This record gives sequence, C-alpha cells and structure tokens, in this order.
Amino acid sequence: MLTKKVPPLESFLALVSRHTSHLARQRYDVIVVGGGHAGTEAAAAASRVGAKTLLVTQKINTIGALSCNPSLGGVGKGHLVKEVDALDGVCGRAGDWAGIHFSILNRRKGPAVWGPRAQLDRQRYRQFIQSELLSTPRLKILEGSVEELLVTEPNPEEPGHHRITGIRLGGHQTTNEVVTMIILFSFIMSAGGSLPISAGCVVLTTGTFLSGSLFMGQTTSPGGRMGDAPSSTGMSHTLRERLGLKMGRLRTGTPPRIVKDSVDFHEATLHPPDSQPSPFSFLNRHTHCKPEEQLPCYLTFTNPGVDNVVRQSLHLNCHIQQDTKGPRYCPSIEARVLRFPGRKHQVWLEPEGMTSDLIYPQGLSMTMPPDLQLRLLREIPALRRAEIQTPGYGVQYDFVCPTQLNSALQVKSTQGLFLAGQINGTTGYEEAAAQGLWAGVNAARAALSMPTMVLSRTESYIGVLIDDLVTRGVTEPYRMFTSRAEFRASLRPDNADLRLTLKGFEEVGCVSSMRYKEAVRVRDSLNEALAALQDVTLSTTNWRHKLPHVHVSEAKTGIQTGLELLQYNDVSFEMLATAFPECLSAYREFAQRLKIEAVYRPHCVLQQKEIERIQKEESMSLPQDLDYFSLPVSLSQEVREILDRVRPSTLGAATRLQGITPAAIVHLLNYVLHSERKQKRMQRS
Repeated sequence: MLTKKVPPLESFLALVSRHTSHLARQRYDVIVVGGGHAGTEAAAAASRVGAKTLLVTQKINTIGALSCNPSLGGVGKGHLVKEVDALDGVCGRAGDWAGIHFSILNRRKGPAVWGPRAQLDRQRYRQFIQSELLSTPRLKILEGSVEELLVTEPNPEEPGHHRITGIRLGGHQTTNEVVTMIILFSFIMSAGGSLPISAGCVVLTTGTFLSGSLFMGQTTSPGGRMGDAPSSTGMSHTLRERLGLKMGRLRTGTPPRIVKDSVDFHEATLHPPDSQPSPFSFLNRHTHCKPEEQLPCYLTFTNPGVDNVVRQSLHLNCHIQQDTKGPRYCPSIEARVLRFPGRKHQVWLEPEGMTSDLIYPQGLSMTMPPDLQLRLLREIPALRRAEIQTPGYGVQYDFVCPTQLNSALQVKSTQGLFLAGQINGTTGYEEAAAQGLWAGVNAARAALSMPTMVLSRTESYIGVLIDDLVTRGVTEPYRMFTSRAEFRASLRPDNADLRLTLKGFEEVGCVSSMRYKEAVRVRDSLNEALAALQDVTLSTTNWRHKLPHVHVSEAKTGIQTGLELLQYNDVSFEMLATAFPECLSAYREFAQRLKIEAVYRPHCVLQQKEIERIQKEESMSLPQDLDYFSLPVSLSQEVREILDRVRPSTLGAATRLQGITPAAIVHLLNYVLHSERKQKRMQRS
C-alpha cells in the first residue's frame, strides 16, 4: 500500500510563511467582500472590465447559495434579471440552468409589466455560480473573514474624504488554489494572526452578515444565516466610527423547510408551470429543464387557527417585538396577522430542487419557537401532518443609509469604497445582483483610472433602483416593482439587450464580444423586420380579404401597414408571415418580440419625448460644493436641509427627493442657469 510522504513540520510552516507573505504583497485592483448574489456579480463584472479581482468570502462552498426562497425573478425583479443578463451578468444564465418551474407572472397585463420567474434547484444554481466564478479570468477567490477596511486619513486639501487602500483579514483564510489546506492549517496553528491585502477599490456586499443576529423564539445568537457567523465587529466599527457613516438596522426572516412526504398536496391547488419555459438569458433559446420535466407548485391559505397560534405566541417571540423595520412586501406571518387580522393569506408550496425532499412554504416566514412553528403549520389542512426539517428564523443586520452613496454606488466620503446589496437597505436576490454588477463595473473602472458610469432611470430598472436608493434612501427593505419606473412602456423585459448590451460593450466595457455580436445581429434583424412590416401595405378592404378572421376596424380607412395590423390583439406575426412569406418568413424567430414592439411603438414614441426632456434635466450638474444655506433664492429651510444632506449630483436627481417641491426645483434651475451664464460671461471677458 502506497502512502503519501508528509514533509517535516518545519518545512511545512516555511512553505506556509512564504505563501502568506506572497498574499500580503499582492495588490489587487478590486477586492469584493462577500460571496452572495451582489458579491458574485460584482466580482465577475470587475473581472470582465479588466480588473485584477479578489473575492473574499467566509465559505467558498456557500458561494451562490440561495439563502431564502429558491426562486429568481418575478414582477419588477424579472426585469432586473434580464438587465443583469444583458450586461453579461451571471444570474440569468444560472437561473436557466437551475430552473425547475418557469412562469411569466402578470400575463393578464401588458408585456411591459410581465414578470419572468423560475423556481430553482438550490444545488444546481450554486454549482453553476461556483463553476462560473472559478473559471473567470483575472478573478481569485479567498476563503476568510475580513476584520477591517484599510483606509487613509482625510487629505488636508480634501477634508472629510478618506481613501480605501485594502482590507485586513482575520481568522483562517484559504484560496481556491492547490495550497488550500496549507493556508487553512497555517491559520489554525497561528494565534489570532491577521493579513493585510491592498487594493485600489473595495466592494462591500455583506448581505445580512454585517453585525447579524439570528432570532428564534426568545433565543438570539450571532449570525447572518443559519450555520454561518456574522462579519466581524471591526467592519461595522470601521464604517460607523472611522468613516462616520450613518447606519441603521433592518430585519428579515425565512420560513421553516417542510419534509415533502409529509405534505398533503390534494388539499392544495395545483399551479403548473408554463408549457414552454421562457429563458432569462438572451443567449439561451431554451432552458436546461425540458418542458415535461418541470415540477408544479401548489397554493393554499392560512385560516383562523393560524391567527390564533400567532397571537398566543407573541410573548415568546422577541423578534416580532422589536421595532426594527422588516420587509413590507414579504413580511413574516406574524406581521401579516397583526396587520391584517382575520384575513386569509396565500401560502405557496414550492419545490426546493429536482431531487430534493423539501418544500419551501413561501408566505410563512416566522420566528416563533420551533414547537409553535409546527403547531401553526398543522393548522393548515395541506400541512396537517407536516414535519419540519429546519425551523424558520429571523435575522437582524446593519445597513448603511444609501443616500451617502453616489450614482456609481461609491461612498461619497470615501474614495474607492463601493457598497451593493442588502448593506444598502434592499431585499431580494435580484436587487442585490443588479447593484453588485454596477458596483463591480464602477470599482473596476475607478481602479483602472477610468471614469465611473451612471445608469439613468430613463434607460433601465437598474437605474431606477440605484436612483431611488441614493436620492430617497430607505426606511424599510427596498423591493423593486414595475410601478417604480416612470417609463415602463420602454423598459420592458424583452428589449433589455437592445437597451443595455450595446452600451455595456461600447461604453462600459463589461460585455463580451460574443454577446455584443449577438445583440447587434438581433438589433439589425429586428430593424429589418420592422422595415419589412412597414413596407407591407394594403387598403383596409384588402386587409379584410387577406385576414378574414381578423376584425379590422371599419373606422380606419385608406392604407394600413403590416406594422399597424400587428397592433391588433388578434393578429400575430405568424399570421402575417404566412400571408406574406416572401418578405416576412425570415424573421419568424423574432415573432413575439416584433408583436410586443408593434403594440408599444405608439406609446414609446410619446414616451421618448418625455425621456429626452428628463435626460436634459438630469444632465444638468449641481456643484458638489454648493452652499444651499446661502443660496439667494426662495427655498425653505426644510428644502435647504434636504439638499445639503443628500447633495444630489444633478437637477434630475433633486426632483425625486422626498420633500423637494416643484417650485423649489424651478428656483434651483433658474439659479444654476443664471450661474452658468454668468460664468460664461466671465470666461469671455
């Protein structure tokens, strides 16, 4: 029997010493802290831009973990996933690979507010993300805990502004290289050592781990997720005390996981997936899961028995007694019962994976003691024999008030420090991924001495998300909805590639040439198809003969184009391609996109004029050193205080601040225009 020769301890430790010294000497362009949805997108995006990037996470094997609901997308959230994918992000392709139940929410409404969504196989999703990151050029992954941020003191010539220089690790660290076990052993043997690593920029994506606490009944323990420790107290101290950032505390929670065989699905309503799964990624025409392989979900409801258990357990539930703000749109069952007594609440029974023996009861997030959780579940007929594999629990964590960030997601007072995800007060995988991608892009650009980029709310839901955060702030965990976007007709899931992929390649630098070429092909083909539809012209009478099953409006006379006919509800592109095969058959692969484009074209024309007006307004810069308290214009003290606190970078950003009146914007606009004219006169003289 052959045995592996073990080197002497002295040689072993010498090798460890050399490797750790090498790590300490390394300088990265970007360091990303945290391996959740924000962190993975940030690390991948920074690498795509060209930055030498390091991702630091407490556990490599939890990268890509779905901490709560095993799903992706939804109303508003699906828009974000499509936009992240259009900018060459990871989560959309991972969702297509791991999806086990695909559906489009809001189908009864227009395509602009459809919500692409998928239930995911937890294991497959994590495997895809880890495989993607481990094969990403210029990206290294290090397992460890960040003890603190390394920052310089403010420059006397630039008071109040720090600069990030790197991070300091504490505890054990391992890398995704051959020396993994050596490094782990090194830090187990060493007593409390720490390791500084320098970087041009740092992206913090700490999720719920920043001073995180777990709650179950009357029990509290440190942690950001069950089984994982919180980030070090040194990180919160650096942000709060050293950098002087205003911080708050938010809470969220997760439901118990139920053993699948203990559920009586006959007592619930079957909800099958869509017969034809719709991929998230613009690069995919099909999902990995075949239509016939998809798994169903089930719907049931709470009842008075559930309400009784909640009320009887309140004195045993310290999490719900806290006044810390929780998510309004995904609250715990305790919060729902207290806010809406006597109402039936939806409970979705969702599979956790293709081979998983667990069910996720969406809508039953709870933090009461485990025995009462079981009692509550068994009040629901479909769950009367339910067995809990893992009880639900609550999480409280620190966040940074996002009005202290600029539109690049960089902390205004600390050069090189970017924040993304729940640390900015958001909730949800999709919001985190969107922020992570944009923070990673801008961190890389800043580290490589390129100007940072801004996404406008007129061109993307990501822009809406970021603008809302940095101009309005949050008082509760922020969730994306289509109602938050003023230009929904233009910002549709189907056209995210046309809106963002070309810009991502030509201006931002985060999109691969392969994806760019595909986006150009799609753009050119759609333009050709629209031109061909415009060239197909018939009189109203002839259209009735050509399409006898279509009710062509008698109110319309004269010549109508194929594009105009496609705006009718009962006219599909397939019908027109069959009627005019010589000029339209070549574009059948874009049938749905052309139908949507035709329907929304009149709305988009009107909306484009409004967008141009807003963009002109948004582009008017406001000096960052503007003294709002001494402006010789009619502004109330309250308005001056808001403007001074937030310091919006543009006039457009100022218009969306809570408490800023239209009259105040007019006064501010006139002042800026007057100042610009005065400055131009001085330059001429």
